[in-house]
Amino acid sequence: MNLLEKEQLIQTKAEEFENASPEEIIAWAVQTFPNITFACSFGAEDVVLVDMLQKISPSTDIFYLDTDFHFKETYETRDKMASKYNLEFVRVSPLITPEEQASQHGEELWKSDPNACCNIRKVEPLTRVLSGYDAWITGIRRDQAPTRANAKKVEYDTKFGLVKFNPIASWTSEDVWDYIRANNVVYNPLHDQNYPSIGCEYCTRQVMPGEDPRAGRWSGTDKTECGLHK
Repeated sequence: MNLLEKEQLIQTKAEEFENASPEEIIAWAVQTFPNITFACSFGAEDVVLVDMLQKISPSTDIFYLDTDFHFKETYETRDKMASKYNLEFVRVSPLITPEEQASQHGEELWKSDPNACCNIRKVEPLTRVLSGYDAWITGIRRDQAPTRANAKKVEYDTKFGLVKFNPIASWTSEDVWDYIRANNVVYNPLHDQNYPSIGCEYCTRQVMPGEDPRAGRWSGTDKTECGLHK
């Protein structure tokens, strides 16, 4: 399938998928693009998709970007999920260690230049791992941020050069938690401590009542995305 054929198929399916269930979208995605992967951050949306994938296509690769800066609760959630589903998450690491980063770019780069830190510890590793796949699945939702408001259920990811599936793009936070409770899905306990969106430990804080759910990410800066999603 050449790029033009892919784009035509994606446009058609995007319209069809708008009212389809996430499970229907995932089933079509893994059948149509066997060389597909899922990017898991172990947040609420992503643990839902891990559960769905294990029921639909348990052999599909699931990777996570290990920035070396995650909360211990995030790593514990990873381990609990690996045990529950008897799966091995693919660990994708930056090319340099935190110590090398400090030596090359200065201490606490996430404070002096958070975009550079994200590029080193997230964007480059993601670019590297996605180069080996034809499609990927994400847990983004449209109401998470203005930058995600126009996300389609399937689209061509021009940034990384492959097909991108967003099966729960139209879901609300309530939809996510309804699924977690109904299916007894393991989730990050930080969600119960006013952390609706969880990233690296140094760049994530608790969200106070009345604040935007993503206010805890890169607080005090104008940064809203790590660069993985446009």
